[in-house]
Amino acid sequence: MANNRPLSPHLQIYRLPITGIISITHRITGVCLTVGIIGLVFMLVQIKNGMLSLLDMQMLLHTLPMQLVLSGFIYALMFHLCHGVRHLFWDLGKSFSPETFMRYALIELFASIFLTVLALMVIL
Repeated sequence: MANNRPLSPHLQIYRLPITGIISITHRITGVCLTVGIIGLVFMLVQIKNGMLSLLDMQMLLHTLPMQLVLSGFIYALMFHLCHGVRHLFWDLGKSFSPETFMRYALIELFASIFLTVLALMVIL
């Protein structure tokens, strides 16, 4: 028996709009920040254990993989901050037109990248 129902588009066919990608990224960065804060607390506990632990933690933080993790954490923080500012505009009743959705999403994306680069220049 032939099934004439239309098929739902799959991810290979359907292209998410930038606002959808930004929304998903906001959720992912929230999870990354949670995991990162748990890691930060672990590092602070290790540092509290004395000078040897502090030196070990400094050596760990200067490795390339840890630098990448820290850079990702800083990006997640900046992206989450920019998205929070965007939500504040929404709370004020601003930027609900389709044109401003796209424009603010791009501004949010570029601002988070700019703030990340700025923070990394100060930290590193």
